[in-house]
Amino acid sequence: MRPACELAEVISRFGREYEQKHAANSYIQRTLSAIRRCRTSELGGHVDRCDTCGHIRISYNSCRNRHCPKCQNIQREAWIEGRKQDLLPVPYFHVVFTVPEVLNELFLHHPQGMYNLLFSSVWETIAQFSFTKWHAETGMVAVLHTWGQNLSLHPHLHCIVPGGGINYKGEWKQVNTSANGKVFLFRVENLSSVFRAKFITGLQKRLPQDQQFIRELKRTNWVVYAKEPFAGPEQVIEYLGRYTHKVAISNHRLIKVDESGVTFRWRDYRDNREKVMTLQGVEFLRRFCQHIMPHRFVRIRHYGLLSTRRRPELRTLQKDFGMNPVLQKPKKHWKELCREHLGYDPDLCPCCGKGLMITIEWFEAGRPPPLHLITRNQQHNETN
Repeated sequence: MRPACELAEVISRFGREYEQKHAANSYIQRTLSAIRRCRTSELGGHVDRCDTCGHIRISYNSCRNRHCPKCQNIQREAWIEGRKQDLLPVPYFHVVFTVPEVLNELFLHHPQGMYNLLFSSVWETIAQFSFTKWHAETGMVAVLHTWGQNLSLHPHLHCIVPGGGINYKGEWKQVNTSANGKVFLFRVENLSSVFRAKFITGLQKRLPQDQQFIRELKRTNWVVYAKEPFAGPEQVIEYLGRYTHKVAISNHRLIKVDESGVTFRWRDYRDNREKVMTLQGVEFLRRFCQHIMPHRFVRIRHYGLLSTRRRPELRTLQKDFGMNPVLQKPKKHWKELCREHLGYDPDLCPCCGKGLMITIEWFEAGRPPPLHLITRNQQHNETN
């Protein structure tokens, strides 16, 4: 189902005014331009024709920008496919680390350093608890999110942590089971206090703050949330896939875009209700652009046993568990991912449902599709 409005429309209406008012740098301007032009004739495209009924379909190229709400489905499914081969038959936990709101100003003005500090502090915390509790080294997949539902700045890290690790003998050390039969990772209260201490220590080394501000940070409650373990390894990757390629706001949450501003749906987690908010167009883009990551910044990271350099060790561990690890799994074509995961066959004719769509012509960026093909497509639709 097509959304009522798109982020591209917001950028077309208010992008120039936002860039002038907030002196947007060239990288943000390029990002907004890519989203605005995505799947339009400005990026070029191709023309397909059904070999059975003659239906003409015009497809425009995608921008493939990681902040574009229209370009994430295929990338997400490809990422999920790649991660499935790294699973272990052990419990997995979802842990969320959040920093206090008083740090938002620092994140706005020093995003690269502050987000790197967030990643390193979280991994140091998880690694320390793993060594202390299990005398073993674990792993972690971490995904950075910077937004709240109303597009406010809300930096937090979604982490998937296996329930155990490798001890000094190279043996797997499993997470403990409590007396009532439940499996748990670590106490969130202890995680919170250690995470806070490590983050503040790192902050003072990178961007020293005055002591009054540090005392305020130490008095503030740092929220760490841990869910119960997943039902099985397969659910882990499917679940994490929801977070890996999200953008600050999807097109389906937009309700209306006009001269008065942008109206969108958001969920208020204080009462867990869906609400509607309207922002002026420039203010909406200001909030959205807070969540554009620095150039080439990596927002999905793998640590410990789940890092790339430890891949051979992970394969050996999979064999110890009686698994048959895949050493080199070929990447699937995007059409195959569409058919398997999105329930959509891009080669099947959307008109007759029988024919095969064959590309008959390509057109370059900045040029509209050939007029005679558009006319033929309109005539075909009117006939049917």
